[in-house]
Amino acid sequence: MDASLDINAELKKELDHLPDRPGVYIFRNRGGRPIYVGKAVSLPNRLRSYFQARGIPERIRRMMEEAERLEYIVTDTEAEALVLECNLIKRYRPKYNIDLKDDKSYPYIRVTAEEFPRVMKTRSLVQDGSRYFGPYPDVGAVKETLNSLRRLFPFRSCPDRRPAPRSRPCLYGQIGQCLAPCTGGVSPEKYGDMIEQLVLFLEGRTHEVEKRLRQQMKEAAERLDFEEAARYRNRLEAVNKFREQQRVARATGPDQDILAVGAYLEEVCVVVLRARGGKVVSQEHYFVTGAEGLPPGEVLASFIKRYYQEGREIPKDVLVSSPFPEGELLAGWLGEKRGSKVEIRFPRRGRGKDLVELALENAALKAEQRYRCSLKSKEKGRALVLALQEALHLNRPPRRLECIDISHFGGKEAVGSLVCFSDGQPDKQGYRRYRLKASKEGDDYAAVREVVLRRVKNAGKDGLPDLLVIDGGRGQLNAALEALRDSGSPGVSVVSLAKEEEGIYLPGYQSPVLLPRNHQGLHLLQQARDEAHRFANSYRERLSRRKVKASLLEQVAGIGKKRQDALIRRFGSLARMREATLEELAEVPGMNRKAAEALYEFLHQPEAQ
Repeated sequence: MDASLDINAELKKELDHLPDRPGVYIFRNRGGRPIYVGKAVSLPNRLRSYFQARGIPERIRRMMEEAERLEYIVTDTEAEALVLECNLIKRYRPKYNIDLKDDKSYPYIRVTAEEFPRVMKTRSLVQDGSRYFGPYPDVGAVKETLNSLRRLFPFRSCPDRRPAPRSRPCLYGQIGQCLAPCTGGVSPEKYGDMIEQLVLFLEGRTHEVEKRLRQQMKEAAERLDFEEAARYRNRLEAVNKFREQQRVARATGPDQDILAVGAYLEEVCVVVLRARGGKVVSQEHYFVTGAEGLPPGEVLASFIKRYYQEGREIPKDVLVSSPFPEGELLAGWLGEKRGSKVEIRFPRRGRGKDLVELALENAALKAEQRYRCSLKSKEKGRALVLALQEALHLNRPPRRLECIDISHFGGKEAVGSLVCFSDGQPDKQGYRRYRLKASKEGDDYAAVREVVLRRVKNAGKDGLPDLLVIDGGRGQLNAALEALRDSGSPGVSVVSLAKEEEGIYLPGYQSPVLLPRNHQGLHLLQQARDEAHRFANSYRERLSRRKVKASLLEQVAGIGKKRQDALIRRFGSLARMREATLEELAEVPGMNRKAAEALYEFLHQPEAQ
């Protein structure tokens, strides 16, 4: 069941008529975009809390000011509501839900689910049965780890899901760093056993790896296969040497994650210690947005939903720095994803408590460090803003500065970009992209007018900038001024920055202002201009790649424009489509089994590789 209600003065009365059932609710803004997703054991009881006169956190107050519409979906159980909430948050990434900063940029090690699994570095988690290890904050460490693993466990990393038959192995096979299943020299069982050892190694279970290698070395020697026994001996020695180089702390159990929340003023950090095989093998930290003023337990509950939603390895035990009411429910959800029982515990004594306190201390220190670094950046940004105000004789400091750039390919496929700087620092929530519609090919002035008009039209609650910067010269400035007059917003301060001599054109002045090359205000304009240029070019290139992909997909019977768009949105590249199973292709919205089979066959033809 799905229902919609207008957010107005009568809503409180209407809450009494909502079904007293578990479910999920979605607040949407004026444009229909989801800005918050939550779950409830009782929908009316939970939603009433948003309309209290006092005691509402600032984050919720801002959200309610922006909300224009409420939707709800009832479920049979709270567990169903939890799963639905997690899926909707993953799909929409709402503005006012807790979010993790920088989690998408970290690489993982991926072990694919294939007859002869591959091992590779990746930045995306795909629910295809693959196992993922990480994330690793240091990209160099991932490469070094993979190089070391290849010498210990000679896995394949070729791009083919199924090894193409070869008469001779590749270079890795020739130097002994791949078992070369493409030549038929290794059975799936023997290769799979080697991969299981690699997985145990990545999980920190080196003792199990050593035990298995000793047994294999003994069996090979008993068969008088001394060459094979020597290979196992060398691998065992390498594993021992690698393990001795690891500096790790003892943990209480064989398989645990330790989660702790630390805060310093508005900065909130969650530290994750990962313990495998009785040893702490890694530490991660995430800065959390939208968590200011929330109880630590509520932050942890939201973090657990986001952190384990993407397919990360789930341990047997999760130790937390604060208890929370959803603990048993989330433990059941994690257990279903893991396939065996998971406990979420708040240790009050012993080594578990010591590890939680260690994670807490690190979380608090990282939150304080980030705040102090952010404070220095803000102070520097404000200095840039004041320097620019003085240099351009602006009526007020340009605390919110927006810059527009146009990008096209030979006058065609024009796009526009808008980047936002708040107090001299990039504010990516204010970034916008525009596929230009009305502009004539190669007419930069018309393109500038279109972007400015569309920006003003969709000002919404963000309002207009203190200063609008246009990449270009006098003509681009006049185009922006004309658009502002036509839109009824002539009061917005606007300038243009020309690449020639970095001249700044101001309304009413014929000649550009030339600031010293080391002027702080000029540096801010240049940074905004360069960022807008990068953002516009990346968008145009992405659209061009999509166009190329779509043109190839047009060759497949039954794949029209809607299905092309859906496939590109789901997979992003032909390479990712080629890696997908037939079932995954068929699950794409708008696809059916027949179209999926035709696409699968096309993607695996030699000419489509």
